[in-house]
Amino acid sequence: EYAIPAHASVFDIAKMMHEGRSVVRLFTVAEGLTSAEIVRLLNDDPALTGKLALTPAEGSLLPETYRYSYGDSRAGIVARMKKAMQDKTGEIWASREKDLPLKSAMEAVVLASIVEKETGKPEERPRIAGVFYNRLRQNMRLQSDPTVIYAITKGKKTLDRALTHEDLSYASPFNTYASDGLPPQPICNPGRAALEAAVHPEHNAYLYFVANGSDGGHAFADDL
Repeated sequence: EYAIPAHASVFDIAKMMHEGRSVVRLFTVAEGLTSAEIVRLLNDDPALTGKLALTPAEGSLLPETYRYSYGDSRAGIVARMKKAMQDKTGEIWASREKDLPLKSAMEAVVLASIVEKETGKPEERPRIAGVFYNRLRQNMRLQSDPTVIYAITKGKKTLDRALTHEDLSYASPFNTYASDGLPPQPICNPGRAALEAAVHPEHNAYLYFVANGSDGGHAFADDL
């Protein structure tokens, strides 16, 4: 695919094609999308080829802007996203703080996915990660609303209503109100900032946080 400028000569056009200066397209994945949502975006892009029948594992794709050319395969972009996440996961795990209550790099991704869904404010991510670590160390349940939403929707759709008190007892290993510890797998695909926050949390005494209702942020406290 080539963009031919107005008044270009035949020589200029031939040179452009000879040098392979084709149009570079961009595929942008926002932080916090589930794998099912990313697959839908890829399948809906008319410039890509080859439908994706299978949904990659949750948390295996790194949200980023990827360059591609007209006619590239969807599977090829998925492979690049997986490779980027593997590289980033290896990097953060190698640089993690000591004494974090995590058993594996995948658990870091799981925690990062919850942090990603809890706040869109970059400065809050390390603080919220710190809250969850404080809870884990005290054997408190994480009680994260986004995990309840994922338990109900399986990440395949949005929940078009507010959570109810009954939802908090929904039977699922993903529901951190009803289950101890971390969910068995990520609840979304976390971005770089959330991954970094998961292995470099803020050291604080907070055990609770609630939306402040004004700027999309939260108020934090060390008691209920």
